[in-house]
Amino acid sequence: MTWLAWRQLRAQLLVTGVAVAAVAVCLVVLGLQIRDGHHDAVARCGDACGQALRGFQSRFEGRLYLADALLVVTPALLGMFWGAPLIARELESGTHRLVWNQSVSRRRWLVVRLVVVTAAAAAVTGLFSVLLTWAASPFDAVAADRFTAVMFGTRNLAPVAYTCCGVVMGALLGLVLRRTVPAMALTALVFAAVQVAVPMTVRPHLAAPAHGSQVMTADTIRSLSFLGERADVEGLSAPNAWVVETSRLLTADGRTVDLDRYHGCLSGQFDVMAQCLAAMDLHVDVAYHPGDRYWRFQWLESLLYGAAALLLAALALWRIRAA
Repeated sequence: MTWLAWRQLRAQLLVTGVAVAAVAVCLVVLGLQIRDGHHDAVARCGDACGQALRGFQSRFEGRLYLADALLVVTPALLGMFWGAPLIARELESGTHRLVWNQSVSRRRWLVVRLVVVTAAAAAVTGLFSVLLTWAASPFDAVAADRFTAVMFGTRNLAPVAYTCCGVVMGALLGLVLRRTVPAMALTALVFAAVQVAVPMTVRPHLAAPAHGSQVMTADTIRSLSFLGERADVEGLSAPNAWVVETSRLLTADGRTVDLDRYHGCLSGQFDVMAQCLAAMDLHVDVAYHPGDRYWRFQWLESLLYGAAALLLAALALWRIRAA
């Protein structure tokens, strides 16, 4: 059974192997260039390291975002093209009857195919993740923001767990729908929805956040993505931390800023507005996750997706009795 599963997967493995080899070469070259660029920026910056490091980031962020985007979609693609056809193609063509009429049970047949395909997909994503994590490590150290949705999901353990879940999800949907193309489409839609929902609704609650306050300097205000009519803020960030909740703008004594004075500052140009608000001695209360929780979150989210994969596999084993 294992040999048969590998044999049926050989075309996908060949195509994927060529693609992974090309990506690996590009990542190794990119990683060496990033290290050289980081060394040059630090060696020559003198007293202006901030500006030199910002230039270093702008030089490489486009290529890294492209690599991140490719790894983000890899679990979904493997779920679509490896997981969804795994059972649906057999049921659609009727070739499953040949195996099921032999001495091999349905469940054993399914277990072997799931294990082989999921292991191969995890190896592909794992190699990609290892290379990208290595290549981007100097850039990530400068950015000091490993909790962002894209960066968190494309480094270390998380991509492998996503892939295992995506492949098993595709196999289950193929078993239920019994048609390859609909199963592929639904796998992409469901997995994309999960990948959007988990960072927004589940990940922030994997641990109780710490609480503190952030002084709203002019530079901090300039970095915000949104300032609302009622003095609410969005887009507050902190080095090596993940801010998950912020209060409205507060005065030094803890009261919400006077909205008339606040709106008066908003009427000016952006830089003038930032200086005006900073002069009011404002702060916000924040709930955040410190940077030293990064690996805890990586493990917890990986275990969450691993448990989901096992649950989906159990459903597939139950469902195959009626196939």
